[in-house]
Amino acid sequence: MEESRLPPGQYVPRGRPVIHYGRVPRFKPDSWDFRVFGATASGEEHRFTWSDFEKLPRTSRLADFHCVTKFSIMGNEWGGVAPATIMAAAPSDPGVRHVMIWAEYGYSANLRMSDFAAPGTLFATELDEKPLSPERGFPLRIVVPHLYAWKSVKWVRGIEYLLEDRRGFWEERGYHNVADPWREQRYSYQEEPGEGPP
Repeated sequence: MEESRLPPGQYVPRGRPVIHYGRVPRFKPDSWDFRVFGATASGEEHRFTWSDFEKLPRTSRLADFHCVTKFSIMGNEWGGVAPATIMAAAPSDPGVRHVMIWAEYGYSANLRMSDFAAPGTLFATELDEKPLSPERGFPLRIVVPHLYAWKSVKWVRGIEYLLEDRRGFWEERGYHNVADPWREQRYSYQEEPGEGPP
């Protein structure tokens, strides 16, 4: 059963490896905020304090996690806030087709709106019914389980609604714009017409 859930070229490691770029940021709840900006329906920026974010309706997702470095961690139970909840509170312009997820230190990853709004995607604050550890993204990360895990950005601070696609941090450095593990979309040279920004 587990083998049938493994994308091509992936393996299940012992334990749960942790990989990230840069240092682990320190969480300061009094100054932390989550912003939704760019092509919003109102044209205005929306801001949530940590207290605001904690009051949003919660849900959970059971999902596998596929790293582009070829390991997969199976059956993770994430708890947090669905993108649909954020979009209801801070709607996008009807023309938005992509989002940029922004994190601490200016780190970013772009997503198609269809991937952002997919049923499995979640803004996670918990893993296996416990708060995320700092190295796993505490206090907030996005989890996009059907894409390679560099799209599952840690230490998220906001969403930018985009009318046109733009590459994020790793996409600008040669990673695939879409990142579907079932198609082994690891690198930008594999992109087909229409899979990257014009």
